[in-house]
Order: sequence, then structure tokens, then C-alpha cells
Amino acid sequence: MTAPSTNQENHVTTGATVWLTGLPSAGKTTIAHELAARLREQGRPAEVLDGDEIREFLSAGLGFSREDRHTNVQRIGFVAELLARNGVLALVPVIAPYADSREAVRARHEANGTPYVEVHVATPVEVCSVRDVKGLYAKQAAGELSGLTGVDDPYEEPEKPDLRIESQHQTVQESAAAVHAVLSERGLA
Repeated sequence: MTAPSTNQENHVTTGATVWLTGLPSAGKTTIAHELAARLREQGRPAEVLDGDEIREFLSAGLGFSREDRHTNVQRIGFVAELLARNGVLALVPVIAPYADSREAVRARHEANGTPYVEVHVATPVEVCSVRDVKGLYAKQAAGELSGLTGVDDPYEEPEKPDLRIESQHQTVQESAAAVHAVLSERGLA
């Protein structure tokens, strides 16, 4: 990995992509927003590429088949890498259920020399279903929804993430601090 470029005032100017993967209601977006606020307080440009917003504006028309999910992840990965290569910390709280899709995004970053950090928000499905932020687990249980990641659709956990967070055992602030620590160790925050 290349050392981050710096300006004369010794501020970090290199961007990076931080991909937070995990089940629905794992805490990915909440952690990303907390981390973004922390980074912005430090004067670092940070953007949260929320999966729901991306589906509405960039991937409208895609469904939830394996192929459509792959296409969605690749589109998000492209935008994240573009932002990161231009000095932004792109925080991506997106499920990305398939390992090959996540690896393709990582490979794109590596090919361009852009830092990439994979964070597995490893909240168990039992905890996620109680949180049920969007009511997806309740709809699935009632038979109103099928293809729910981690329930009746696959979720391939990362084998070697850069960081694994068990959000059920710590506060949002502690989770964001753990991600921030990894970024700091790598000279990215």
C-alpha cells in the first residue's frame, strides 16, 4: 500500500473507501453516519453512499436477483472508488451479500491504487430481526416478502475483513471509533 499523500500542513489528503457489509438492520448506516460526523469534525471530506439512496437514484430498475445485486454493488463500488481517488472518504453501508461482488470492488480499488477497508458489521440475524429498522424481518415472517438477505437469501460473510464489529456488544460511538482507529493506523484519518 502506498503512503498517503500529504500537503505542506501535514493534513491527510488521500481518500479511501470504507465498505460496511452486514445483514439488514446490523447497524451499518448508523455507524457510517457517526463515523462521517467524526471525520468531518476533523476537516476530512466524507460521504455516506447509502444503499437505499443508491437504489433509488443510481440503480433504479434493478431487482434483487444475484445478477442485479452484483450490478448494484459494482455501480456503488465505481462511485466510491471515484470519490476516494479524489480525496474523499467514501463510507459505504451496503449489504453486498456475495463475496465475489465485494472482491471485484476491492480489485478495482487495488488496480487504481485506492485504499479500501472492508468492515463486517457482524450482528447476528436474531439481533437484526429484533431491531428490524425497516420492518423487513416482520414482512418476511408474515410471508409478505421473500429474498431477505440472511434469512431466505444468502449472505456470504467476509472471511478476512479488515475489521469485524459486533455491534450488539458496543455503542454506535464505540463502533465508529473502531473503524476510525483502523483508518488512523493506515494514515487515512
